[in-house]
Amino acid sequence: MTDVPRWLLCHRVTVEPYAGDSAYGPTYGPAVEDVPALVAETVRTVRDREGREVTSTAQIIAAPDLDCPAESRVTLPSGRTTRVLTVAHHTAPGLPVPQSSEVMCE
Repeated sequence: MTDVPRWLLCHRVTVEPYAGDSAYGPTYGPAVEDVPALVAETVRTVRDREGREVTSTAQIIAAPDLDCPAESRVTLPSGRTTRVLTVAHHTAPGLPVPQSSEVMCE
């Protein structure tokens, strides 16, 4: 099984992984800068982790080992900071297709 080819990941994003809530609001782990990704800033309707229909304004394809749980903060190449709605890790054991992570952002 192969990972998504690096030459396809022509954008760079910064990911601040969600670490939970505190008395002062959400907390995040250390920022991971310069993460290779393919970013499409388009509007799509998706379902969030609780099953509600929500609007995604950015979709990100990245390596399958991306540490980016729902609620994480992502800074896009445009400079806009957004929140992660859902993450899907695509694998296909035994098939000759690339593995990747698909991140839907608010």
